Amino acid sequence: MNSKQPHLATGQHPIHVTPRSIFVSGGATGIGKAVATKFLDSGWVVGAYDIDDERLAEFQSEYPQLITGHLDVTDAEQWDEALAHFTAHTDGTLTVLDNNAGVIGFGDITEQDPDLIAAQVSINCTGVTLGARAAHQYLKKTPGAHLINMGSASSIYGQPHIAPYSASKFYVQGFSQALELEWGKDEIRVLNIMPLWAKTKLASGNAESIKRLGVHLTPEQVADKIWQAVHSANRLTRHRIMYSVGLPSLVMRYAARFAPSIVVRWINKLIAQ
Repeated sequence: MNSKQPHLATGQHPIHVTPRSIFVSGGATGIGKAVATKFLDSGWVVGAYDIDDERLAEFQSEYPQLITGHLDVTDAEQWDEALAHFTAHTDGTLTVLDNNAGVIGFGDITEQDPDLIAAQVSINCTGVTLGARAAHQYLKKTPGAHLINMGSASSIYGQPHIAPYSASKFYVQGFSQALELEWGKDEIRVLNIMPLWAKTKLASGNAESIKRLGVHLTPEQVADKIWQAVHSANRLTRHRIMYSVGLPSLVMRYAARFAPSIVVRWINKLIAQ
């Protein structure tokens, strides 16, 4: 008999434990891959879904237990299919949805291609919304369920030269606050994770804030913050919605709350202009 299995008296049946599970959109690379890896290494059932099928296959070759699938987050039907596919491996439950997929465009608004502008709104806003909508039925029946929305420190104050991206993260912030209240009755915790620039493809542009602040965060540090937020044992912190990643992001967020608006504007102009 396996020593790890509890001894059962005659007539008793094993206690079935619902597996802890996380579904990560945009999970093939960057922060999404780091989050998936963090939870995989901790024994969770993990699904990484993306439009990049080739990178997903490479990721799965590293972790054969990883569940993968194709997902365009702007397509409601694909969300339904992807979550049904993943939860078929988790007894129909879902502990965490990580709404990670996102895109960015660099340059003044007059220089950005209209299709790129539309993609930022569609993926960063509509994609997050459709993901939450599709996941609700699974989250509401799972104890300790979390919706993780990937926000950004760029939602502290509107950032020039990445205006559509920055504005889309204000949407994520407001959406997270609204759902935290709306889903309170279902005991689903909703969080907005707000990192500064991290060492991913999204930070490969020439925004002034990248030059002035630098790119110091790693995807693994963001994944660690998400892990910490999901496993918060403190009753006070369990009512937090926004989680900054890194001290500079935290300082900027609190400065924006308490400093006069003219000072906040001046600081952001100095950083990003």
